[in-house]
Amino acid sequence: MSDEKIIDVVGAIIKDGGRYLVGQRAAHKTQGGLWEFMGGKIEPDETPDQALVRECREELALEIEGGRIIDSVVHEYPEKTIRLILIECRPKEGSAPKALEHQQIRWVTPAEMAALDFAPADRELIDRIFP
Repeated sequence: MSDEKIIDVVGAIIKDGGRYLVGQRAAHKTQGGLWEFMGGKIEPDETPDQALVRECREELALEIEGGRIIDSVVHEYPEKTIRLILIECRPKEGSAPKALEHQQIRWVTPAEMAALDFAPADRELIDRIFP
């Protein structure tokens, strides 16, 4: 791993029953077309939970509740090194997700995740969480 600064990012494991919400990255973005758990960079004045709430509002127009850290991983991409912190949560009653920043969003079971092409950091965590 290089000596560059590690960027802390949060990912939402949004659970509804036995399904989880995932999104396909926009084609014009880094890792375009790959699937991921929604989320993004933790700002300097935020906790991981605060970042998760903000990112779900910005990317999905979704209000969430709950929240516990499930796992994290440090992954070195060619352009940056990230620490992805996955937090499990659920949609608030009456709140439904909309694909505001992703090509598409989809509710999937852990078995269905295996068939999707996920970003490497997300895939590493999926393989550990849903063996």
